[in-house]
Amino acid sequence: MSKAIRIHQTGGPEVLSWEEVDIGDPLAGQVRMRHTAVGLNFIDVYQRTGLYPLPGLPQTLGMEGAGVITHIGEDTGDFSPGDRVAYAMDLGSYSEERLIATDRLVKIPETISDQTAAAMMLQGMTARYLLKNSYPVRPGDTILVMAAAGGVGLILCQWAKFLGARVIGCVGSASKAYLAKANGCDYVILYKEENIAEKVGEITGGEGASVSYDSIGKATLEASLDSLRPTGTLVSFGNASGPVTDLNLGVLAAKGSLYVQRPTLASYVRTRPLLQQCADDLFNIVETGMVNINIGQTYPLAETARAQQELEDRKTTGSSVLIP
Repeated sequence: MSKAIRIHQTGGPEVLSWEEVDIGDPLAGQVRMRHTAVGLNFIDVYQRTGLYPLPGLPQTLGMEGAGVITHIGEDTGDFSPGDRVAYAMDLGSYSEERLIATDRLVKIPETISDQTAAAMMLQGMTARYLLKNSYPVRPGDTILVMAAAGGVGLILCQWAKFLGARVIGCVGSASKAYLAKANGCDYVILYKEENIAEKVGEITGGEGASVSYDSIGKATLEASLDSLRPTGTLVSFGNASGPVTDLNLGVLAAKGSLYVQRPTLASYVRTRPLLQQCADDLFNIVETGMVNINIGQTYPLAETARAQQELEDRKTTGSSVLIP
């Protein structure tokens, strides 16, 4: 029997249970894969707590992973046993083995390790759609990145710098400030000690930022809006401090005809061609060395409760990987 992290009810980290599961054989269009590395993300926490409803309980959590195909069903295209593959946005990665549809899989290039693939699929493809779709960054843009030393933040800052942006990162400690500066940030704001909007105004000569990429949510909503130039864009793509529930659209007019988007990665990889294009862009930028994937910490898969707690407590930096 294989083992997986499952929940039978929503709640705190204590509801995560390390259990035996029956995997079964792959159906048509499916493969059975053995995980070698699993990504840890805030969406996992949101699903565990019930903020993002699950399709039913009990449920195996986790949305991204990497590993090796061990068995295939019929009609699996060019996927074969032994292929190294990775995926994101498919529930069930907190497991030693799983079944998965091939239309959610991409092959891992030889130059990229399984741990790197697991650490970057969800966060890296998120950074990609933020920079190229939500607000297409142009050379000379000034961008503001909340949680700049987190998994998405470090990828986002490096990639934005490559695209020619001036990057301002917000972090919570001096050690995270050092990490952010080493990964593309031109300026770093310590949000616990400094007024974010005032510092952005100083840096930009009063103009404001073209865009704020904000994964914090409720606690930084006002700071993000106040940091933008007229007709600037807030891209709110996470809820680390709680969801934004009380945004008055009239405020957008008063603050300078601002734009707001609340995107999800699922929308940008909803078809096989979109998924492959997004993954290819990510693989290419990592293979060139212009973006490095920072794995700040690893945990045994059986200790996912500890990993999630440290993620919630903002004790992690970069990406976190669970090892089956």
